[in-house]
Amino acid sequence: MCGIVGYVGKKQAAPILLDGLAKLEYRGYDSAGLAVRDGDALAEVVKEKGKLKELSDKIDGGRALKGNCGIGHTRWATHGAPSQINAHPHVSGNCSRSGSGPVESDVVGVHNGIIENYQELRDKLLKHGYQFYSETDTEVVIKLIDYYYKKYQIGPVDAIAKTMVRVRGSYALEVMFKDHPNEIWVARKESPMIIGIADGDCYIASDVPAILRYTRQVYYIGNMEMAKLSDGKATFYNLDGDEIQKELTEINWDAEAAEKGGFEHFMIKEIHEQPKAVEDTLTSVVKNGKIDLSNVGLTEEDIKNTSQITIVACGSAWHVGMVGQYVMEDLARIPVRVELASEFRYRKPILDKNQLVIVISQSGETADSLAALREAKANGINTLGIVNVMGSSIAREADNVFYTLAGPEISVATTKAYSAQLVAMYCLAIEFAKVRGTIDDEKYKNLIEEMLTIPDKIGNILLDKERIQWFAAKYANAHDIFFIGRGIDYALSLEGSLKLKEISYIHSEAYAAGELKHGTISLIEDGTLVVGSLTQPDLYEKTISNMVECKARGAYLFGLTSVGNYKTEDTCDFVTYIPKVDPHFAASLAVIPLQLLGYYVSVAKGLDVDKPRNLAKSVTVE
Repeated sequence: MCGIVGYVGKKQAAPILLDGLAKLEYRGYDSAGLAVRDGDALAEVVKEKGKLKELSDKIDGGRALKGNCGIGHTRWATHGAPSQINAHPHVSGNCSRSGSGPVESDVVGVHNGIIENYQELRDKLLKHGYQFYSETDTEVVIKLIDYYYKKYQIGPVDAIAKTMVRVRGSYALEVMFKDHPNEIWVARKESPMIIGIADGDCYIASDVPAILRYTRQVYYIGNMEMAKLSDGKATFYNLDGDEIQKELTEINWDAEAAEKGGFEHFMIKEIHEQPKAVEDTLTSVVKNGKIDLSNVGLTEEDIKNTSQITIVACGSAWHVGMVGQYVMEDLARIPVRVELASEFRYRKPILDKNQLVIVISQSGETADSLAALREAKANGINTLGIVNVMGSSIAREADNVFYTLAGPEISVATTKAYSAQLVAMYCLAIEFAKVRGTIDDEKYKNLIEEMLTIPDKIGNILLDKERIQWFAAKYANAHDIFFIGRGIDYALSLEGSLKLKEISYIHSEAYAAGELKHGTISLIEDGTLVVGSLTQPDLYEKTISNMVECKARGAYLFGLTSVGNYKTEDTCDFVTYIPKVDPHFAASLAVIPLQLLGYYVSVAKGLDVDKPRNLAKSVTVE
């Protein structure tokens, strides 16, 4: 949520800051702002409610704002309604009603995250003569830094450190001090932040795409650490103010991967990138016909000694875990629980010292998932992260890491990261089954060969998407849509429903098909669309029976099944087929038509597909 950028170097800062914020629009925001300094001059603050274009137009694409040192922010409202005055940057002094213009303040800053004790801190600062112009927790933090900076007559690093000790919550913080021109100071707790270096210039961002076009050499600032950016270098400090050393990391993502590449939206581009994302993830661990988890870090001894598995995730990653549970338990015969990270961290879970906790997160920064990981580690449990971002918090803190190779995913609605996570779970399930002796060598070989056919089969589905587009236009004005299935098809239905509702704003629900008669079927009426997933042969007849019950009550039936099940057309009003594949892997193919359905419904309604309302790509706060 929110996006931060920063730049200090030899170029004009404002155009670079605007470009970086544009790359972070997918994170979700309601207002945007910049603060830029030209040498010793006062910082110039400009901010606007609404889309980034409004801010850009106000300063002529950045050309009207001179200076080579600046910070920028896109705000997702938490404390305080979306407004120009609540937009970042915030200042330590008073400001105009608009919050824009040159500022006399000693401290100017932006912040991602949530300050939990901001009211307590605000009351403290009021007693010391500070006045507040906004409703935000960020203004409190900036003024607290100013308070320590002036009270103790100390430098930036000590003023920020004292603030970090006093503040409770999460933050990625960027600050400029009037007395320290051509310097940007940053601090981090929980919220993501990266620092890029190139050709004597320094870049700051909350996510990689914002700086990819400028540099691939980045530092990952650690939790409760600070840094000074100046003179083309980054100097890092711990909470005691002692200088610490960091290693540069090279980002291997292609800068063009973060562009639309001729597609109308990032989502449809990323749907089409799934064959490559799946193939790259598979070939990273499948070598010479065998699964090699040596780079993941799991040994055969680890696998043999694992008593049970808990998969922890949020949103679509949780749906991956649901599929993984069915596949892992069936193949490896090991107990698996799937937990919502937001519930796991608070319900005092009973953990076995021999279990494995798998945490799935595209960004590697999801707040609830990261907290769940730390809860597991605090209890001495072995952990495995399945993440897409190298150097992310979960990747750094997990005992073992399985990197999905989906590349940058920009659209809020995940597609290719979901598919890459699915095949990562398949690989783990197959290897667990082999090592634990629940499948023989022939079955092991056949499963791997079948799994390697998935990329081409996804590609074949994408060649015939016009029928889904036609159907989506027909149902774009639907009010309620139900997705049903059993087993893996139920897990798939959860994802299909989420894809539709999050970008089309149509109310949709997913149900285990057998649960319809326990209340939900009362919602079915003439014309209600019911999407039935029918990819599991052993459960096909059961789900068809449930769909017939819906049809008898006036439902319009959409059947999603494998090639060969042509009798589905006798029951359903519309049928789409996926290539035959081992049923364990059917979700990887069946999810494609459901992704396309959600996408084309959203397009037909004229909505902002990549940036749905009220949603953010990476949920880094509770």
